[in-house]
Amino acid sequence: MEPTKNTEEYMQSLRMAIAQNPECGTSHYNLAVALLSQRKFEEAEKEFREAIDCSPGLVEAYVQLGGICMQRGDLETCLAYNKKAVQLRPSFSEGYGNIGFVYMQLGKLDEAIQALERATFFNFRFVQALTTLANAYLMKGEIDKCIETNLKAVAIQPDFAVSHNNLAIAYLEKGEKRLAVEHADKAVELGYEMAPEILQEIALIRKGLEGGESGS
Repeated sequence: MEPTKNTEEYMQSLRMAIAQNPECGTSHYNLAVALLSQRKFEEAEKEFREAIDCSPGLVEAYVQLGGICMQRGDLETCLAYNKKAVQLRPSFSEGYGNIGFVYMQLGKLDEAIQALERATFFNFRFVQALTTLANAYLMKGEIDKCIETNLKAVAIQPDFAVSHNNLAIAYLEKGEKRLAVEHADKAVELGYEMAPEILQEIALIRKGLEGGESGS
């Protein structure tokens, strides 16, 4: 997709602002975000670095640099950037959320849970972090915590399909069949593509419930 005229004009105004005041970290940051929207990753990375050089406390720039590293598959550098962000701003929930996500990718569940719990402590409405935390609990076999955390997510965002999918899986693990079917139906209704084996299990449970089988 070609960049819009408005985007180009906006970027030109930022370049002019930088030319007049090269030490303005915010202008570098805003230009980097605009470049990122055009998927110009190398140029965006350069501007984010300039932003940090000018404004070392601009934690959002560290997170954005981490995102570029993630896009490249460089998880360790992504982790380092996000750790720097929360070091500079200890209550930065987005940074902790990203740290938790990276640790999940690295298979370090305990570290992921610790970071994600901090992310949701500082921002209790952080739905994505709540859902990732719930996944970590599920992988650890802490089913009740998984359910509790997913329920917090859907209480905040009722149409968040991922959480309904996760609730269906957690309730299956716990043997609460009716609730599993209910949340599976909701996830599918919201357009989520559930795993075929889960859908098959839900279909068998539904058949049993309709046939008079008792379910929690």
